[in-house]
Amino acid sequence: MHREGLTDTEWQQLAPLLPQRRSRRGRPRRADRLLIDGMLWIARTGAPWRDLPARFGPWQTVYHRFTTWRRAGVWEQVLQTLQGLADQRGKLDWSIAAVDGSVVRAHVHAAGARKQPARVDEKGGSTIRRTRRWGAVAAASRPNSTWCVRVRASRSR
Repeated sequence: MHREGLTDTEWQQLAPLLPQRRSRRGRPRRADRLLIDGMLWIARTGAPWRDLPARFGPWQTVYHRFTTWRRAGVWEQVLQTLQGLADQRGKLDWSIAAVDGSVVRAHVHAAGARKQPARVDEKGGSTIRRTRRWGAVAAASRPNSTWCVRVRASRSR
């Protein structure tokens, strides 16, 4: 892909794989090539959809076409078709493709293990130990945000 989107050769390969417009009603449909160039700009820059330059059309139109095709499975079909064509031509080397899971970090919420083992009461059932801060300790602790400082200052007046 060159800097400003698809080349003519790339577009000739991609165009037959995209769904065609079914109805002639309503407004004239925006050109698929222009919208795909906008989608590629978003993918390349990582910018929010609202920051899409006006030369690609309204960001809502580009976003709507992208999500509609995603839900319909168009992008998966395009990927499979283009991979198959490249594989037939011998342009893919499957021996070097690998995913290393050791560098994938888990989300902070994935670490849900308890810090202390559950206690067992005299009846044999487990109880969960809950720790609470005493009121005196919480009052004496340092505020952890400027909002706390403002609230404490307004209460003391």
